[in-house]
Amino acid sequence: MKRAAVIWAARTVIAQRLATGSGTLLGRIGSRTADWIRAGRRDDLTGLAAVLGCIARALIVAGGAYAMWRVIRAAPVLLWAVVPAWCWAALRAAPRTATEPAPEEAPEEAAPDPRDAVLRLLYEALDDRPAMYLSDLLQHLQEQGHGKGWKVADLRARLEALNIPVEKKLRTAGRNASRGVVRAQLPPLPDGPETQASTAPSTAA
Repeated sequence: MKRAAVIWAARTVIAQRLATGSGTLLGRIGSRTADWIRAGRRDDLTGLAAVLGCIARALIVAGGAYAMWRVIRAAPVLLWAVVPAWCWAALRAAPRTATEPAPEEAPEEAAPDPRDAVLRLLYEALDDRPAMYLSDLLQHLQEQGHGKGWKVADLRARLEALNIPVEKKLRTAGRNASRGVVRAQLPPLPDGPETQASTAPSTAA
């Protein structure tokens, strides 16, 4: 009787972890897919032409999902490999509960928050300016060794993914309205003065 209770409790824990981990994996995949689709927008164009890249990427995603469905329909035996792989990834992605012993591992230092690193770079780039176009910001960052090979859309997608405000219609004297960042809209740094920023090249931006 006691053995049956232990087996039942173990099944319940595994089922809960599978459900939680699957939700976590789906959220990650959905978020990354949405970021990739949004990155197809052209800031140098307007109207339908500006979002043609997003539409094309959405069609690629839809086509890939449909092709995967057709392959599995044609060869269901593939599920014997796909399902165990998904379950294993879900178990690894699920957070451990208080009753589950964590594996013994060497203590590691907490990884720096990428949002804080990007904010420091933004404050450094703005200097004493109240606002800055994304095109100018990207040029400054690339001159400092950040974001090599990026386009403006890549920078905008990165900022939005980190919940850093991007002004859609920034306008300065003598220039047309375009996307940019405004100092007054940026969240404060968690510590140190606004101008304290790392000068070493980083992949944060």
